[in-house]
Amino acid sequence: MITINMNHVAKNYGFNPVLKDVNLEIMSGERTAIVGRNGSGKTSLFKMITGEETPDKGTVSIRKGATIGYLEQIPILLEGDMSVEDVLNTSFTEIKEFEKQLNKLEGLMSKTTDSDKLTKLLNDYARMQEQFLLMAGYEVTEQLNHMVSIFHLKELLKQSFNTLSGGQKTRVKLAATLLKKPDILLLDEPTNHLDIQTLEWLEVFLTRYLGTVVIISHDRYFLDRVVTKTILLDGGKCETFKGNYSFTLKERERLLLLEFEKFKTQQKKVEAMKAAIKRFREWGAKGDNEKFFKKAKELEQRLEKLELLENPKLGRPKLNLQFTGARTGSDVLVVEDFSLIVGDQLLFDEASVQIYVKEKVCMMGANGTGKTSFVMAAMGDNLDFDGKITLNPSAKIGYIPQEIRFEDEKELVLDAFRREYRCTEGEARNILAKYYFFSDDVFKRANTLSGGEKVLLKLAVLIQKEVNFLILDEPTNHIDIETREILEEALLDYKGTLLFISHDRYFINKVANKLIHTQDKKLISYNGNYAEYKRFMQDSIKPKANIYKRGLYFPGKQ
Repeated sequence: MITINMNHVAKNYGFNPVLKDVNLEIMSGERTAIVGRNGSGKTSLFKMITGEETPDKGTVSIRKGATIGYLEQIPILLEGDMSVEDVLNTSFTEIKEFEKQLNKLEGLMSKTTDSDKLTKLLNDYARMQEQFLLMAGYEVTEQLNHMVSIFHLKELLKQSFNTLSGGQKTRVKLAATLLKKPDILLLDEPTNHLDIQTLEWLEVFLTRYLGTVVIISHDRYFLDRVVTKTILLDGGKCETFKGNYSFTLKERERLLLLEFEKFKTQQKKVEAMKAAIKRFREWGAKGDNEKFFKKAKELEQRLEKLELLENPKLGRPKLNLQFTGARTGSDVLVVEDFSLIVGDQLLFDEASVQIYVKEKVCMMGANGTGKTSFVMAAMGDNLDFDGKITLNPSAKIGYIPQEIRFEDEKELVLDAFRREYRCTEGEARNILAKYYFFSDDVFKRANTLSGGEKVLLKLAVLIQKEVNFLILDEPTNHIDIETREILEEALLDYKGTLLFISHDRYFINKVANKLIHTQDKKLISYNGNYAEYKRFMQDSIKPKANIYKRGLYFPGKQ
């Protein structure tokens, strides 16, 4: 059964056409990903499905009676002073109202002496109780406790939702959305702010969910594990592929190659026709023969009617990261008996680890285990810790934080770059063009840049400074898939030492050759990428079977 249908949908924002001609169908029970560059209109599609926005052209149809749960990428503030517990309990509004009716019937039954009335009340109660069981009404407390545990919300329950950080709000809203068990789950970047163990749980949850799931995400590992259909949004239109993200990449490349072969064949035909036209005209002129001019004219008319194919874009430009800084010694960073307390929390207790030259190291661990604090201590930040941290004297650190800010947020890209790296305007524009800041892009203001553009601008500066020890804190946050792939290629070519914090398993698997896991207040090293680490740690990171209760998986209405 078709659950979501869009037919020739177009949407403009001012003079900017975002969606031009979108046609798609999503069936009941499908798990669908919508992927595309930032600004390609993915969130606009979600808002049209919910009815928050309407298309300028075309139609959007939703299966009659289907309930919708929508996780926004950036949760909005709520009216009133609702606690986290209140927000979670809104997921059970219908159940709570039903429970009140059951309690009311119980009260009536206890007071009724008329046997006929009592029989009727008993029948009504039995019918409603059966419905209450189908709604998993008796499992509310258990389900709520599971979600609180899974999303690490226990310490937040009494706090005001509006005072939470962005990441905390996202986790609360995701838990509340899943608890509602809607027929249609719309999840806009659900993996942001989740640690890997919670991601693993969410993957299993969604693969067992019987409703329709539609996901916007840049987490390719997550998409590969969850989705069964991929809708690629590009240039205001969409293509649908019956498979996960990796399948879509391969299938699209195959189709592009076929298109390219058709394009080349047509180009040969066009060139042959043009050559024939030229010959016929030459023969007609030499022999003063109108027959040849007529044939030339016929060919010209055929050529004019020919629907020319566009040259399909194969591949993309490669970002060439040439770091030429001096090589460090063998030991780039040595940490011995490192202990750190932040506030009243002991994050590390006599932890030790080493990072060697040219290693590409990913630091992993649950949220709140001190990954960023460790990085700050390693860079010499003024943290009060015990133990010893030794940075190689020849190490020149380049650091990109999780939240990228500029000295002047209204500064132009060109000015921000030239402030960090002294050069002429022409030199700056030539360098910035290599990082996809073309033409008027250099006149964008820093506070208008996307997450990916901010990372690329910071990288452009660091490259000119010739760093040999690059440290990145969650570099793929809020970056579209295309920019992530550009960054991956660049970091694989990087000749220096790399240390990065990430929950992006696809990114980790592609880039890292060593992992450092924050575990039990220690720093545990594993040689290899994420796939090798996962095999080694399978028992410890595998979601526990007893947290997957039937009531959590199935929409209330089928």
